[in-house]
Parts: sequence; structure tokens; C-alpha cells
Amino acid sequence: MTETSLPAKARRRGLSEAWFAWALIFPAVAFIGVIVAWPLLETIRLSFTNADMNSESWVGLSNYQKLLGSTKFFTIIGLTFYWMVLSVSLKLIVGLIGATLLSAAVPGRALFRMLIMPPWVIPIAIGCIGWLWVYNGQFGIVSGMAQRFGLLSGPFEFLAYKNSAFYSCIITDVWVGTPMVSLFFLAAMQGVSRDLYEAAWVDGAGRWYRFRRITIPQIMPVIVSMALLSAIWTFNSFDIIWILTQGGPRGGTTTMIIDTYKTAIGNFKFGEGSARAVAIVILLGLFSLLYLTLLNRVNKFYGVK
Repeated sequence: MTETSLPAKARRRGLSEAWFAWALIFPAVAFIGVIVAWPLLETIRLSFTNADMNSESWVGLSNYQKLLGSTKFFTIIGLTFYWMVLSVSLKLIVGLIGATLLSAAVPGRALFRMLIMPPWVIPIAIGCIGWLWVYNGQFGIVSGMAQRFGLLSGPFEFLAYKNSAFYSCIITDVWVGTPMVSLFFLAAMQGVSRDLYEAAWVDGAGRWYRFRRITIPQIMPVIVSMALLSAIWTFNSFDIIWILTQGGPRGGTTTMIIDTYKTAIGNFKFGEGSARAVAIVILLGLFSLLYLTLLNRVNKFYGVK
């Protein structure tokens, strides 16, 4: 074999390996293109039209101008952020408390860890139907217990009034999302070195001090990640609100995703609905940038690579 043939064979082998690599990733690229990229581009295109069930014509920035000139839309944005911040805050607080209790050395700890899973495992639709019964004013457990203890003088329909319906949806969303948060925090807590706790215990540090000075700083990157990811998921939450209230009463639970669905699917205004969807994508894109920036800073601060 000549020396000049060796580089040629090496080049051919390298080329075949490159084609093989592209052949392996092509299905994933094609899947992302069909499922993600094409619908996104089509949504952007439709946002510049007045498409409905019968016709479609180009209207330029008219849909976006209508959105920016609508005080109702900004009210919906404010309600959406309030929904997201309140729900995520409660999930983090309850999840942190739950993870702390689950990590404690108590009898039956494995059973307790298993019992926290049902809200996350049960299909959301089935769970929300159960909450519809709980919130029912005539035979729901919440109204019945409130009447028994004298807090209510009669049946109260929690989903029939704006404020009570909104906070009822918050409670249900926290019930659904807390198990995942608790399990993530629990996994992070179990990764903290026992030597740190033992050294602090020898120095006379109490439980609360160890929790503040050791546990929280050590799991802070996980807290930040979970907070921002949960914010994105809660921002896009649709099924809980739709099953419980369908955005009512009187728009009291109409978030951006509900408003987009009602406009595009309920009223068949595909152009206006697409403009709302693009607005959601832009806001979620900003959340993603915030997520990456803040997580990177937290990781650098705590020395996590």
C-alpha cells in the first residue's frame, strides 16, 4: 500500500462517518422542523392576516396595533403575570417545606415519598374534575366544612365569582405542580454533603441555622432553575383554568393562553389569535433569556460548573 493512498482512505472514512452522523440526527432535525419550526412560522405568517373560517387577506401590523391599543389585553397580561408569580411562589414554598419533611429521618419516609406522587401522576383532567366537586357550593367539601364551622351561612359557589374562582384555580395549580417541585428539591438536598451538617452540628449550630446557611445555599441553583422553569410552565397553563372556569366568570381567570384560545378557536379569528400567540412566544423567549442569564450567575456565585 502506498503512502499516498493512506490519506485518501482516511478522508473517505472521515466523510463516511460525517454522513453517518448526519443520518443519525436527520430524523430528530426533521421532527423538530415539522412539529416546532413549521407551526411557528405559520403562526407568524397568520399573525399578519385577518384569516378566519372563510377568507384570508394580508393586513400587515393591524393585529399587533389592535393588541397594543387594547387596554383589555394589557389587563390580561397583568392577570397572567399575577397568576404566574403567585402560583410559582406557593409551589416553591410548599415544595421546599415538603422536601424538607421528606428528607427527615422519620419512620415511614418511603411511604410519604410515594404518597406525594398522585397529584403529579393523575391526569390533570381527572384531578380537575375532582376539584370541581370540591368547589361545588351544594355538596362540595369546602363549602360544607365552612358552613359546619360557621364560616359561611349558606352554600357558596367558589367558581361563580371572580376572586374566589381565581384563587381556587391557583390552589388547584399548586396542588398539581408542588409534587414535582418537592421531588426536585428533595433530590438536591440528598446531594448535599453530610460532612457540612456534621461540622455545623459539632459547632453548636441549630436546625434552622443549618437550613439557612447550608441547605438553602447548596440547593440555590436548583431553586432558581425550578422557579424559572415553573414560571414558564405556569404561564402557559391552560387545562386547569379551562376545565374549572373556561376563563370566567366575567374574565376573572382569563390568562393570555385562554384569551388566545378563545380568539383563535372559539371565535375563529385565526389572524388575531396568531398575533396573541406570537406575543406569548416573545414573552416566553424573554423568560428563557432570563433563565439562562440568572442561572449562569447563580452557578458562578456558588461555584457550580
